[in-house]
Amino acid sequence: MELPAQVIETLTDWIDDNLHKPLRIDDIARHAGYSKWHLQRLFHHHKGESIGRYIREKKLRLAAQDLRATNDRVLDISMKYGFDSQQTFTRLFTRKFQMSPGTWRKQGGTPVNHC
Repeated sequence: MELPAQVIETLTDWIDDNLHKPLRIDDIARHAGYSKWHLQRLFHHHKGESIGRYIREKKLRLAAQDLRATNDRVLDISMKYGFDSQQTFTRLFTRKFQMSPGTWRKQGGTPVNHC
């Protein structure tokens, strides 16, 4: 594996371990030792998506698991994963899963059109 690929894999492990903290691209770049512009280019090249999208998608998947596995309030789950508000979380969650967090929970984490 070439060095930039190793850096990105190590960095994604670090991001995954820190998803419960606020993660800003400036801080991630500083942790990786790259400028944010260079890091974003490397990340997109190796992962096929932006750092921001990678983080958002990971947080949404973890939140979906929490909705299914806990009785925590939607607000608490949205705050746990660092979303600005419950409204923002609900909008992004609904866009990804085609249903609201409450509906997701009621259906046991099964998408509406799932067979």
